[in-house]
Amino acid sequence: MSECLKNSVQLPRNCTFEPEDWEILSHFWYPIALAREVEAKPLGVTLLDETLVVYRAGTEIVVAQDLCPHRGVPLSMGQGDGKTIACAYHGFRFGEGGRCVRIPAHPTANIPKNMNLQSYPVKEQYGLIWTCLADDGTRSVPDMPHWDEAEFQQITCPSIDIAGFAGRQVEGFLDVAHFAFVHTETFADPGNAEVPAYMPKFTQEGFEAQYRSTVGNYPIGVCGSAPEGFEWLRHFRLSVPFTATLEIHFPEGARLVIMNAASPVSARKTRMFAPICRNFDKELPVQDVYDFNLRVFEEDRLLVEAQKPECLPLDPTLEAHVMADRSSIAYRRSLRDLGLSRFFIA
Repeated sequence: MSECLKNSVQLPRNCTFEPEDWEILSHFWYPIALAREVEAKPLGVTLLDETLVVYRAGTEIVVAQDLCPHRGVPLSMGQGDGKTIACAYHGFRFGEGGRCVRIPAHPTANIPKNMNLQSYPVKEQYGLIWTCLADDGTRSVPDMPHWDEAEFQQITCPSIDIAGFAGRQVEGFLDVAHFAFVHTETFADPGNAEVPAYMPKFTQEGFEAQYRSTVGNYPIGVCGSAPEGFEWLRHFRLSVPFTATLEIHFPEGARLVIMNAASPVSARKTRMFAPICRNFDKELPVQDVYDFNLRVFEEDRLLVEAQKPECLPLDPTLEAHVMADRSSIAYRRSLRDLGLSRFFIA
């Protein structure tokens, strides 16, 4: 690690990323919780090996380091009342902006500034709480097509934990050749494995790819069929490093958009968030969407957790490639262009 980096970056305890990679990744926005999960009780989460506490302080949501500055006890062990949270050890209370507002042992004394929490910026979008560990104003929360359009239903699925690296998970989401072998219990046809030609186009955020094929997207066992010869369009959009959206064009103008927001808990664990919006079947139970989404991502999870090496090799010579892998090749190039190394896991 360079001397300059040593002086500018405070790495989390037991960091599993290369220091240079962690510094680059820390400037991006990631989801860390469902908005509906954040209630009065403080919620403990981890992002890029940094332990965080999320809590409500009136109308504000606070994200801060999950350590009381007094004696280093995780604040997620404490209690909250919707306006403040209290440390389980000595009852120190923290409110808006992570400011310490009460020290029970000295209720009338002035509160020193070093009792305030290290807090981070917060944005609530797509039913998720997003944060950035090193916000410099150059990045924003990735865009999700159609989410704010009146005719679309908004659904925020429960998160899914994966014992694997976020880069491997995102690459799998972008992969169009695995349908016939991985998703045969949910939507794909094992007899339709051919991948028609497609070409990714690089963008400022990453890349996009429009993939056309006869592989349908109706759940197996559920009524629904496309007209004979219908060509399905799947429009992928990548926002580096770990967020992608898939817009699926159904017959008769129906649209389904899935966001795959892979939040890197560490280099070995990922919490995957999946907001969904659609302009059809809006009267059906949301639980059905939760259940089907889980089945699809569980099929992927088994493969991601089994991949070796666990990291995503960014050197194109380290794994073999075929024409169907154009999105994977574009993804790895996009990550290299950020200055990332090989995502070595320490």
